[in-house]
Amino acid sequence: MMRATIALLIAAAPSAVAGQTGPIHRFAAVQIAPRGDRLVAIENVATDHAAVVVRRVRDGGIVRTIDPCRTCSYGSPTFAADGRLAFLVRDKGRVSVMLADDAGERQVAGFDGIAQTLRFSPDGRRLALLATYGAAKEAGATQAGVRQVGEIGEKSDEQRIAVIELATGAIRALSPAKRYIYEYDWAPDGRVLVATSAFGNGDNKWWVATLDAIDAETGAVRQIASPKTQVNMPRVSPDGRTVAYIGGLMSDFGSIGGDVWTVPLAGGEPVNLTAGAKATVTSLAWPRTGMVATRLDGDAAEVATIAVDGGATVRWSRPASFAAGDGKVVVSADGRTMATAVQDFAHASALYAGPLGRAKRITRDNDAAPINAVARSINWKNDGLDVQGWLLAPVATAKPAAKAPMVTIVHGGPASASTPNYVMRESGPGALLAAGYWVFLPNPRGSYGQGEAFTAANRRDFGGGDLRDILAGIDAVEKVAPIDDARLGLTGGSYGGFMSMWANTQTTRFKAIVAGAGLSNWISYYGTNGIDQWMIPFFGRSMYDDPEAYARVSAITVIKQAKTPTFVYVGERDIEVPPTQSIEYWHALKELGVPTSLVIYADEGHSIRDRDHSADVRRRSVAWFDRFLR
Repeated sequence: MMRATIALLIAAAPSAVAGQTGPIHRFAAVQIAPRGDRLVAIENVATDHAAVVVRRVRDGGIVRTIDPCRTCSYGSPTFAADGRLAFLVRDKGRVSVMLADDAGERQVAGFDGIAQTLRFSPDGRRLALLATYGAAKEAGATQAGVRQVGEIGEKSDEQRIAVIELATGAIRALSPAKRYIYEYDWAPDGRVLVATSAFGNGDNKWWVATLDAIDAETGAVRQIASPKTQVNMPRVSPDGRTVAYIGGLMSDFGSIGGDVWTVPLAGGEPVNLTAGAKATVTSLAWPRTGMVATRLDGDAAEVATIAVDGGATVRWSRPASFAAGDGKVVVSADGRTMATAVQDFAHASALYAGPLGRAKRITRDNDAAPINAVARSINWKNDGLDVQGWLLAPVATAKPAAKAPMVTIVHGGPASASTPNYVMRESGPGALLAAGYWVFLPNPRGSYGQGEAFTAANRRDFGGGDLRDILAGIDAVEKVAPIDDARLGLTGGSYGGFMSMWANTQTTRFKAIVAGAGLSNWISYYGTNGIDQWMIPFFGRSMYDDPEAYARVSAITVIKQAKTPTFVYVGERDIEVPPTQSIEYWHALKELGVPTSLVIYADEGHSIRDRDHSADVRRRSVAWFDRFLR
């Protein structure tokens, strides 16, 4: 449904910080060479510009910086088996595919549109990518939607697999028209690509995507399986016989979590290898030595190997967040070497690389970045469930003499989790901490990190058990930290925005609320949003078949119980949660005499990305909490 945005944290731009010259150094799209000797990332070389940087795995030393266009942006770097590097260049609506080798860099293909997920064929003679020719919007439902004018619903962007013949530079769309491709992987023989796909509007249909084999020459599609779960990260086994994927109850494409499933490439019934596991698999690779997965296990991110019988062996674990490629960790072709970008609440991103399970830090670009939060993992029980969250304290007042106000931030999703990410002062949590607030980031039922049963525990119970978990978590925090229960605030974006609006009708414990891109009326939402398919797995049936289930968890249904002052904000072109949801809620509070304010940000989608807009959200939010919690 809704991306795991955190209210006030949306679109925190790179910026200079005290104690460090220049912006926070970012490592995006990390990939490792098949031989495991080099890695590549998109790294910022100026405040508003990034380059393709190749480094040695053993020590992080820069081998090569590639920056052919100072006005362009780069993406999706990928290595061939022989060490050649390819990447995408984007400039003013045009995509160029670049190849870098010992002779230099050259363009091998180009077209008008957008692209992602560039990958060499196993023999290195071709490149595949996901291409959207003449795109009307950026890929993904969280991006700003096209304006709803003219005949509605008759045309939508098509993301297709395209193939480039490197010998000639010829590029052609391989997968059929009208079929949206979300992800793909080459089979080892190069004759087939395995993809997740669906017909129609790609923003809306991922929740019913199938697992398919696409002939690498003809583009003919053969269905491998139609899983009953949502599907992410298909990976073909080294022998070409089996496909593995992450399957589970997921509320957004890209917010990945579930179990590891396998199915024969020839087709068949998928088998859950990790059923019953008390951790959530968040990314997957399948090198020659066997499957390597990342998992979220309570407060720890893990790298684990997965045996053919589903048994998991944890090889690397820490309370941090990982990011690499289109997943969390990348591994060499033999599975012996890994690389990832690591950050936590106190430490900005750094590259780690080395032997699987023994990776070490190889970059120091962000060593001078200041610590802006003191973090602590909090664990509690509620309704017989184990629940976890994070408590952040201001650095200057980690041990204040008097009790302090606290703001709880509910993550989006609901199938997602709040995990350790470096707290910049120019972020939502950073702004609150700088203003003297403690910040609580709970992961209630419905979240990742406690296994698939826990993620599914809020199905048909939005705002029920998960809200009880959050309130119990606040109780747990107050037992170990000097929090003033009379000065509690609540905020969240997306699903967290719904929870903020809903909690206002269920409890008076919070004295001020900020709701970002929130959902107030599931009945009207069903007929006006651009991604109605996400709700079927969570509600069981459509709103038209079971309206009572949707009305029961709508804040508007019980809006007269709302008493807490609420600031509301949303993007003008949000297709995941249209601004009408915020308008409906704001209108009700106004009529009921509850203090409220609504800001709609021009041209924004589900995430507030413009730097000035995001700064305005932070300023207004802190001022709102100051008004009612001080």
